[in-house]
Amino acid sequence: MRKILFTGLVVAGFASFGVHAQDASTSTSDSSNAASNGGWSGSGEFGFASARGNSRTENANAKLGLNQENELWKNNFFLNGVRSKGDTTIVDSNGQEIKKLTTTANRYDTGASVGYKLDPRSYIVGAARYEHDDFGANLWQGIVSIGYGYVALKTERTELSFEAGPGYKRYRPANTDVVDPVTGVNTEVRQPTESEVVGRGLINYKYRLTDNTALEDTLLVEAGSKNQYYQNDIGLSVSMTKKMALKLGYQVRYNSDTQPGTKNTDTLMTTNLVYNF
Repeated sequence: MRKILFTGLVVAGFASFGVHAQDASTSTSDSSNAASNGGWSGSGEFGFASARGNSRTENANAKLGLNQENELWKNNFFLNGVRSKGDTTIVDSNGQEIKKLTTTANRYDTGASVGYKLDPRSYIVGAARYEHDDFGANLWQGIVSIGYGYVALKTERTELSFEAGPGYKRYRPANTDVVDPVTGVNTEVRQPTESEVVGRGLINYKYRLTDNTALEDTLLVEAGSKNQYYQNDIGLSVSMTKKMALKLGYQVRYNSDTQPGTKNTDTLMTTNLVYNF
């Protein structure tokens, strides 16, 4: 939670600075391209790292995002995936310890939001999100919601928007390991699926530092009586060309209700190559 609050303070500082900053003109060609295709734009990200030698690791992550904004609609679609492998020590049938390359992270999430504009600043939004995580607090979680969105600030350089509304969430907590006191055998126990009404909130902030450098921070809240889920994504991208960029990202995910042996907070830092289209 401290990391989430710290990130929020950083974003608030940039927001305060952005309000007083002078607007920078955007590219005429980019605006005309968005207008000609109904306001659609998108980006794809990919990062990979591999190490060999005294230890072996493989890490890969990918993101795909599509956005549409015109006079009537403010829509967003996304698909993300993370997978990593690393050396782990296991005991073979002979009682000897050996190192084996095994999966240590496997997560993907997808979702969409469809917003119908009431005026240039306010809109009604319906959203859905699904996540699967083999090593997280919840094996899977899905939520649908409807709410109200408002663009509090929008200039050539800065944008700040809010979304809030009720939703319905279903999730299955991660399996737990139970040791039989008599035999000493370790058994994996499946947890029952939970469901509850939640409140969904989203804060999205964008600020263009220079003509080729941009900061974006998104805070997602899904809070119910049983489980509170928070996710903050902050990223700094530097454009190399009109289509290609490098991006440094940092993600914090928090689940209030976890099984024994499972941590509440997960963090992920990425360095990706981005293609904008």
